[in-house]
Amino acid sequence: MAGLVTAGAYTLASLGQNAVIPSRILPFLGLMLLLLVSAHVAVRWLASGADSTLLPVAALLNGLGYVMIARLSERLAGLQTTWTFIGIAVFIAVLVFVERINDLSRYTWHFFAAGAGLLLLPLVPGLGFSSGGARIWVNLGPINFQPGEFAKLALALFFAGYLAERGRLISTSTRRLGPFTIPEARDLLPLVAAWGFSVVIMVGQKDLGSSLLFFTLFVVMVWVATEKTSYLVIGLGLFVVACVVAYNLFDHVQTRVAVWLDPWSRYDGKGYQIAQAMFALGNGGVTGTGLGRGLPQRIPEAKNDFIFAAIGEEMGLLGATIVLLSFMVIIGAGLRIALRTQRPFEKLLATGLTTIIGVQAFIIIGGVIRVVPLTGITLPFVSYGGSSLVANYALLALLIRLSDVSARRLGEVPDTPMLSERWAARRARKRTDDVTTEVSDL
Repeated sequence: MAGLVTAGAYTLASLGQNAVIPSRILPFLGLMLLLLVSAHVAVRWLASGADSTLLPVAALLNGLGYVMIARLSERLAGLQTTWTFIGIAVFIAVLVFVERINDLSRYTWHFFAAGAGLLLLPLVPGLGFSSGGARIWVNLGPINFQPGEFAKLALALFFAGYLAERGRLISTSTRRLGPFTIPEARDLLPLVAAWGFSVVIMVGQKDLGSSLLFFTLFVVMVWVATEKTSYLVIGLGLFVVACVVAYNLFDHVQTRVAVWLDPWSRYDGKGYQIAQAMFALGNGGVTGTGLGRGLPQRIPEAKNDFIFAAIGEEMGLLGATIVLLSFMVIIGAGLRIALRTQRPFEKLLATGLTTIIGVQAFIIIGGVIRVVPLTGITLPFVSYGGSSLVANYALLALLIRLSDVSARRLGEVPDTPMLSERWAARRARKRTDDVTTEVSDL
């Protein structure tokens, strides 16, 4: 269904723009269905108990995003096709190699080292470079990518592993600081240091969206691990303080807040893009101008930060609501997975991964519709960008594996041997047969 909706939208966009059905619609549909069926078969074979809503909804978001990117640039659409192929290949690879997800908790500090290394890469001379005012890109030959997209996954795994081990010690703290009880420094400081390092690096790179995401991820996971509302309240207080400090220290933060409050008086400068997004959403109305019949190219970054505005113009309030509901379904499925898991690491990881998707969608959509100041971040599965797409497909695979593990543990599907276990059993049988044959020959 997701493939057919995407192909239909692609056809309508071409009809609206050129008044002809694209000649490559059948190859496009065939390739789209091949990719989606491959991912579906992998899920059914490798994770038969997984939540059945996650992959189709993500595929729908990916498809709608692709249609809007193709609408803006055929060259970028070709690149996005390549990244979609790589993303689904990574999705399948994660399902193949991550069979018992609780085993990942043994590599807690390895994930921190990987996340820290990825965050530092853009600061390496000769590798990192700035784009759009933020130094978050790395150049490796012909490939440019954002290491921070993969660092999010590594740090979510680190937080889950550390809090699964130390969460109870942190929650049963007895030391008091005024009206609050605080944990022992040896339990909390390593976690705070890891989080602080990540946020400082992101702020230094002027990647405010990712800084906010890491902060929210940290606070939510500590709250879930300790089950103490005081940590959530303290986190919100620290967030307010951090916002005030950032506003007073950084000119670009002041500029973004000013543009958020009044883009119209800055229409000829920094406010142009957000104002054009407002015009686009207003032009779309309830049902939209029709695919291929809007003017999303007037928004300079329509393919990235403002793709939601492009969707809202050509698909209207109804199309924008479909995108919002799709994210709601993914978030709901992720939280349901977290509730069904029984082991602390799995529960925390499912919560962290869902938080990454939900907060990222909120930050960028809220920025486009001026609920919050705009920060540079991608809309998961929808915006143009290979790093984001591949990282989000890896995240999706981890959620699907968590869902499958819970279903097996609850007896909803048979706990059949995993792929590696089947191969190990097959090799053992072969060795036994070989030994039997040698004995018989003797």
